[in-house]
Amino acid sequence: MDAWQDLLCQQATAARERAYCPYSHFAVGAALLCKSGRIYTGCNIESAAYSPSICAERTAFAKAVSEGEREFTAIAIVGGKQGEPCKELCPPCGVCRQVMMEFCDPETFLILLATENNEYKKYTLSKLLPFGFGPANL
Repeated sequence: MDAWQDLLCQQATAARERAYCPYSHFAVGAALLCKSGRIYTGCNIESAAYSPSICAERTAFAKAVSEGEREFTAIAIVGGKQGEPCKELCPPCGVCRQVMMEFCDPETFLILLATENNEYKKYTLSKLLPFGFGPANL
């Protein structure tokens, strides 16, 4: 694993510890690397009404965009049952993939799906969202 990828996965794992998931008990953390070099983290935040819940990935994007960032390089995602080590990969949901499509080049933006054992698989956004609809389609 490259050093920056290792750091991104570690920060996603740390962000997972802050997840608010009293209903699903499925904790997710994300760490978003901006082209500026800054990293924004996010965790999932659930609501008793369910639909206002927000995924870790979108939390990280919201934080970054609200601080003026618009160019992104990669995101690391770690998720699994709360209180247990993550042994399986946790891919982003369709809504999160669409948010990534809004801001990222689908051919170069990297999505690192990681476990807490420092194992990960690397995908481009175009691999996880083929034929994605984004700003270039308008």
